[in-house]
Amino acid sequence: MVNLLIGWLRSLGLFSGRSLGQEVGMAALAWLLIPLFAAVGAAIWGSWAARNRTTGDVAELAGYEKFRDAMQKSHPGSDAA
Repeated sequence: MVNLLIGWLRSLGLFSGRSLGQEVGMAALAWLLIPLFAAVGAAIWGSWAARNRTTGDVAELAGYEKFRDAMQKSHPGSDAA
């Protein structure tokens, strides 16, 4: 992963890689960015998971209630297992 990042930066001309210190610094930067991206992704997912879902709940609950009523009714001529 770090090698891909360094190769990408070299292709852009942003990283010459002449000194080992720069390469180590870039590796450290890459390892620091990984948790940062994970935290941003977790925050986005958390806000999506905690969104207000009341818009479709009423229709879904009404449909579920109809389904339960239909399943509880006994139909003459049907064999109950």
